[in-house]
Amino acid sequence: MALNFCNNNSLSAITTIPASISGGGLNLISTQTASSSSSLSFTTGIDSTYKEYVFKFINIHPSGSADSLGFTFNASIDGGSNYNVTKTTTFCNAYHFEDDNAAVLQYSTGTDIAQGTGYQSIAFSAANSDDSISGTLHLFDPSNTTFVKHFVASLNGVFIDSSVSSTNYTFPAGYFNTTSAIDAVDFKMASGNIDSGVIKLYGVS
Repeated sequence: MALNFCNNNSLSAITTIPASISGGGLNLISTQTASSSSSLSFTTGIDSTYKEYVFKFINIHPSGSADSLGFTFNASIDGGSNYNVTKTTTFCNAYHFEDDNAAVLQYSTGTDIAQGTGYQSIAFSAANSDDSISGTLHLFDPSNTTFVKHFVASLNGVFIDSSVSSTNYTFPAGYFNTTSAIDAVDFKMASGNIDSGVIKLYGVS
């Protein structure tokens, strides 16, 4: 296998990269900012351009005063007319209380889906004034019409139990059991609106 070298003698002098070397970077496609939003939907930009798409969640804050609200998502195969793709998922989480009284790593039963079409929870969060959710979700090859569509996510939120706050790290995963192309994705709280926060969509080159 041939090795590709830049022709310059020092890194500071490099002006071009050989075409055969992949950039391997994140390419920003779109940004959505919540403002008491019932949901944030990405109905453009998810196509065959990239084999992997990444959503980044930055300080997603739920509205209202209820604790332990779920942050959820679903996909569409009809441009966002319906978010009801059949999926099978798994959901694990780890939490640690501020008072150090509990620290747990567990499979969260009842938060997964077995061949269902409903919204999948990807994080827990409280709705106190300074609480929020941040993290990432990867969607693989959504335009493929041969295989199912896998996703993995990693998020952290603030969870409250008996008035004690904890850091709650969630790592759900699963697959959309369809060979149709996924072309839209929707995010919303399990209850209430998304009060504030930013979601960015990237394509991986």
